[in-house]
Amino acid sequence: MKSKSLVILQIAATYMGTVVGAGFASGQSIMHFFTIYGAYGGVGILIATAFFIWIGTKMMVLSHRLKASSYQELNAYLFGDIFGKVANSLTFIILFGVTAVMMSGTGSIFEEQLRLPYQFGVIISMLLCYLVMSKEMHGILAINSLVMPLMLFFMVLVIIRVVGIDGIGEATNWQELQISTHLKWILSPLTYVALNFAFAQAVLVPLGSEVQDESILKWGGLWGGIGLGVMLLISHFAIHSRMPEILNFEIPMAEIIRGFGRLFHVLFILVIYGEIVTTLIGNVFGITRHIRRIYPLPRNWVVLAILLTCLLISQVGFTSLLTYLYPLFGYMGMILLIFLIVRPMPSK
Repeated sequence: MKSKSLVILQIAATYMGTVVGAGFASGQSIMHFFTIYGAYGGVGILIATAFFIWIGTKMMVLSHRLKASSYQELNAYLFGDIFGKVANSLTFIILFGVTAVMMSGTGSIFEEQLRLPYQFGVIISMLLCYLVMSKEMHGILAINSLVMPLMLFFMVLVIIRVVGIDGIGEATNWQELQISTHLKWILSPLTYVALNFAFAQAVLVPLGSEVQDESILKWGGLWGGIGLGVMLLISHFAIHSRMPEILNFEIPMAEIIRGFGRLFHVLFILVIYGEIVTTLIGNVFGITRHIRRIYPLPRNWVVLAILLTCLLISQVGFTSLLTYLYPLFGYMGMILLIFLIVRPMPSK
């Protein structure tokens, strides 16, 4: 039997890996939700971290007590039978849209960073997703446990070589005059967290129901939320150090790592790619469970149909999808966030 500490780390890594998708790993969503607000972006990240710890843990524990095998059952509890069906439909749309963004992000990595065809990256990702999905939750836990430690290693390198004390000091002054005229930065962490929980529930809900020990979920949620906050802050300060020219790149964090040398750059590209694929797999996992609860179709055929549909949507392009879909989905996910906050926890 696995030790309790190891399972906690697996839960934390899976939680982080589900959230660290295309927008997070590439730096795009961090740049648009936080870094453009300068000092206020840093405060926004602290607010987001508190929500990641609190709501992420609550979602898993709630799913554990409800024995919810998919997000449909969680939404039925949060919104009731009638409005729960509406929430399920919105979640389904969000999952599909974010999955297309993930797939598009893998193509952008191959095209911008590796100088390989966009379509080649997308097709490789489809094949990887199809293979890992054959293992279902065990495959998701395994791939996140492999990729997240590598991502954390690069975050340590970034804070040592790129950020430093001076970089943190400078980040508190950038664009202060522009942002002081409005309070949009306050909504930014809330929409960011809401967006992530809108699709993270596809993995966190079945994960919560399958883990037997509730205390493991609580510790996993705590460390997962803290890890996400630390990674957000490091990426925020690093991206700021290259403002405003970094705005021109689809994978800003890869451009920052490029200064470390060719070897580290290629390795980091592979890690970003792995993070995006883990979120892609998690989303496909959630969509597949949703469809198969309604229509008892063969799992492999459902997975293939989802991937092909997202392939078509991904042709729009990574930055375009991220810019328009993420804020929209964030506001849609705000409804879920509010109900997660106000709904009481059922007794054990």
